[in-house]
Amino acid sequence: MLARNAEALYWIGRYVERADDTARILDVTVHQLLEDSSVDADSTCRQLLQVLGIEAPEDELDMWSLTNLVAFSRDLKSGCSIVDAISAGRENARSSREVTSTEMWECLNTTYNALAEREDAARRLGPHEFLAFIENRAAMFAGLADSTLARDDGYRFLVLGRAIERVDMTARLLFARAGDSASSPAWVTVLRSAGAHDAFLRTYRGVLDAGRVVEFLLLDRLFPRSVFYSLKVAEHSVDALMNRPSNRVGTTAEARRLLGRARSELEFLRAGELLESFEERLAGLQQLCIDVGEALALQYFHSAPWVAWTDTGRAGDHALESAEL
Repeated sequence: MLARNAEALYWIGRYVERADDTARILDVTVHQLLEDSSVDADSTCRQLLQVLGIEAPEDELDMWSLTNLVAFSRDLKSGCSIVDAISAGRENARSSREVTSTEMWECLNTTYNALAEREDAARRLGPHEFLAFIENRAAMFAGLADSTLARDDGYRFLVLGRAIERVDMTARLLFARAGDSASSPAWVTVLRSAGAHDAFLRTYRGVLDAGRVVEFLLLDRLFPRSVFYSLKVAEHSVDALMNRPSNRVGTTAEARRLLGRARSELEFLRAGELLESFEERLAGLQQLCIDVGEALALQYFHSAPWVAWTDTGRAGDHALESAEL
């Protein structure tokens, strides 16, 4: 597979997942602002922008200014709006048509072309219409990718990008609530933002506190958006991309080593250790996503030329020196 196609598929996975996760988080926040008059709108909006890595403006924020910034902004200097993510995913799909299915391309292209119309509808009917549209289209794209792509390297790069983005977004969600009390109702918001509320209630029978929420979103082996599950998927994808994932002295790929170490640290935690150094652990997961992305870029996306001329000009210099002597 060409390096540019591999990179495009990796970023398609990341951008579509980013648009989906951002829409989920914003939708929950918008409902919270509309339903609870006791909520401080400005501080809630700024907290969400911090989660998403978007620089907050100096002006006071409310539901609509937050939606304009997170959903509809284009060319943000920091972070990535929903429109930006869909546009970037569609552009990557356009540049890699030979390795994406027709159905995947049509899904992303149709979503992109409908953004302006959906934005106008959201300004008339409320943000939920636009956010529900993005969530549904992201789910459709994921289903089409799973049902129309061969399980080859292209599919593995797509799934790898999606898994890395899920680790990053889940860590961001938890990081924003790191200082909250164990019984804070904000933990319900975290679960709903991650699409995990129903699965959590079925698992823990409705007993909700910070420790259980963190345990579920970080360590659950069965929930597809948990950090541990996503790390396992990413690790498996990297293994499948390598013909020889390890040798007699261990792994030979930096991305595989980083993912395996992070997964092992979570897998073998003792009971009660999860909330110790919680913020440092979450910051480490966010840094992991950056480091894995850089390692993948060096290994797969930025290929060296077939011939690297390192001695160019030296023979001529020697000849010139001899002539001068």
